[in-house]
Amino acid sequence: MDFKRKQMSPEISVLEMSGRFLMGPDCKQMEKEVDQLIQANQKRVILDFTGVFQIDSAGVGQVVKSYTRVKDAGGDLRLAGVKGMLDGVFKMVQVHKVIGMFPNVQAASENF
Repeated sequence: MDFKRKQMSPEISVLEMSGRFLMGPDCKQMEKEVDQLIQANQKRVILDFTGVFQIDSAGVGQVVKSYTRVKDAGGDLRLAGVKGMLDGVFKMVQVHKVIGMFPNVQAASENF
């Protein structure tokens, strides 16, 4: 899994991901990236899943944990580019009812 941070605007940070998001190092890296955004006082975070083609239960759990950490810090988090297998998984466990899911980063950023 590769992570890349981008600044959409001064208030909105995007964490671009690509590859497979699985238990272990991927989850630890995402936790580290989100913690760094929180420490930098970035209150609006978009997780861009456009380049992700597989996720396991640990990855889903890490997404929910990241959402909670950002909310607890007084911010908000959105998901962008969730499609295919990921869309099915997130909807099966009803993540979409808690965390906003959008077709792309632009749509997610307009919803803050």
